[in-house]
Amino acid sequence: MAVKNDGLPHCKFALVFAVVMDLLGVLSMLLGVFASLEFDGRDFGDLLVYSGALLVVFSMGGWVIWYSGNIEGLATTKQLGGTMGNAFDRLARNLSRKIRLPRTQSSP
Repeated sequence: MAVKNDGLPHCKFALVFAVVMDLLGVLSMLLGVFASLEFDGRDFGDLLVYSGALLVVFSMGGWVIWYSGNIEGLATTKQLGGTMGNAFDRLARNLSRKIRLPRTQSSP
């Protein structure tokens, strides 16, 4: 049974985070612009526009992580001749393995 990663193999959580933040940010900005949100004589439309823009800015972090996590062909520390005994390397490797969900391919 071979393990096969296709489609969006790496950093799926970062992709979901980025898309959700974009959707919430755009929805918040649209509500702030087009909805009449006046309570007790105060207008809260600006608050929604600014918070929506902030959510879209946060989503950029998710997009950067997703994009950089899907770069193929970079040399690993082991290939460069370094040791992989570093605690940070082990933590990053274990976290990456937990996030990445491999698909199994059935034999014909």
